[in-house]
Amino acid sequence: MKPTRRTVRLSRLGRKRGTQPKVVALGGGMGLSASLAALRRITGAGDLTAVVTVADDGGSSGRLRDELGVLPPGDLRKALAALCGDDDWGQTWARVIQHRFQSKGDLHEHAVGNLLIVALWEQLGDHVQALDLVGRLLGAQGRVLPMSAVPLELQALVKGHDPARPEAVDTVRGQATVALTPGEVQSVHVVPHDPPAVPEAVAAVLDADWVVLGPGSWFSSVIPHLLVPELLDALTETKARRVLSLNLAPQPGETDGFSPQRHLEVLARHAPKLALDVVLADEAAVPDRESLTDAAKRFGATVELAPVARPDGTPRHDPELLAAAYDRIFRMHGRIGPWR
Repeated sequence: MKPTRRTVRLSRLGRKRGTQPKVVALGGGMGLSASLAALRRITGAGDLTAVVTVADDGGSSGRLRDELGVLPPGDLRKALAALCGDDDWGQTWARVIQHRFQSKGDLHEHAVGNLLIVALWEQLGDHVQALDLVGRLLGAQGRVLPMSAVPLELQALVKGHDPARPEAVDTVRGQATVALTPGEVQSVHVVPHDPPAVPEAVAAVLDADWVVLGPGSWFSSVIPHLLVPELLDALTETKARRVLSLNLAPQPGETDGFSPQRHLEVLARHAPKLALDVVLADEAAVPDRESLTDAAKRFGATVELAPVARPDGTPRHDPELLAAAYDRIFRMHGRIGPWR
């Protein structure tokens, strides 16, 4: 599927020349939040867009999705919180929308932000308009969009999911289950198989100077963006440069034992036509630089190694260090004169 005429028209709106790049970040969960917390430090509020996966089926999001038939709001909420400013207003609202009720009743573990987002969806009848309104309320330094207008079910083919049958390949259903599955994930797909992309998300990718993919849960947050045909078309056709941000460590269950280059190999299997310009990794997380360089070359990409992990030794990105790495990449790879 090719981007629609409406999408192309949207991509041409608001184009301006300036000193900061237009950046689109794709992902979900805490990985996308880390990327957004870094990117908002080096972009203008009107130049940063998050495109968020909508396959979550666990926790508060899963309950709201099952009961009301809505998009799962949790990853959208986390992205909005990550875009909140560092002033009192921004940090207060970030805490409020992330707050979870603790009770013995139906509100237990529901996040305030999830309820707010779903309420506005019901009031306004428009996913994008409602998220834009929440963003204005929070003073978010960027825009948050769902990647698809329909909730998706993630399914994975997993080898050895049943320890009693280590060579058998089974289908595992649901993002929450895939993220923690035992066994080796072979591939993932979404249901419906040809989901519609949100036009504004496709337009943002076409209009970007840089697209950032990852970090995050590889099979359940990063790769799903490549399974939406219109979004994949935009990612392959955009004139934007593309940076892939690798995780700091394998994720228990989903990518146990994966090397950095193995992450690239499974990405290529799901989107063989996707090209990249830069692969960003933490130097301490890359034991075999030569193998990672070879894997990146298959995408047409170079490897940038930088210290991006928190100094406390936990496998989490430090927003300031990650911002410095992105800023250096944006400045050194291909910019000539002002951004468009």
